[in-house]
Amino acid sequence: MPRVVYERTDVVPMLAEAFRELGYDGASMARITEKTGLGKGSLYHFFPGGKEDMAAAVLADVDDWFESEVFTPLATLAPAEGIPAMWRAVDTYFHSGARVCLIGAFALDETRDRFASAIGAYFHRWIDVLAMALTRAGDAAPRQSALEIVGGIQGALVLARALNNPGVFGETTARLRRLGSTAP
Repeated sequence: MPRVVYERTDVVPMLAEAFRELGYDGASMARITEKTGLGKGSLYHFFPGGKEDMAAAVLADVDDWFESEVFTPLATLAPAEGIPAMWRAVDTYFHSGARVCLIGAFALDETRDRFASAIGAYFHRWIDVLAMALTRAGDAAPRQSALEIVGGIQGALVLARALNNPGVFGETTARLRRLGSTAP
């Protein structure tokens, strides 16, 4: 059987899923190798700083995806295009509520202290660009609406996971979509 040769970019999504499933603290090197199918040597080759380097790469990858698929459309497209694009991207990325937000999960425990800058920047950027789009759409309280929408998305993900019911995500985001479309 031919040996699979991975690039660093191939490994990051595998690590993301391991961290999503295990959390940062639960992701020992043994568990990471088990989940990714890669040996410790391969992992250290790509991530010499170990688990912290891996998590930083995963967070940067998530941030890059959100920058291109959510933040840039919100910032550059007309609100009638950018806001629906955000909702499509959110639904796709979180698998309609079946996939935990890794950055949100990292924000909930001591992991936040290790990656506070990356976590804070992600949420600030999302709220800021959404508020700008809502301002352009004529929302009377765009920052408050943006906070409610992003907070509602995160809360819906937690509830969907806690209740083992991804439908909760769809129900909640349907209401939040209406909030984001209150412009005249």
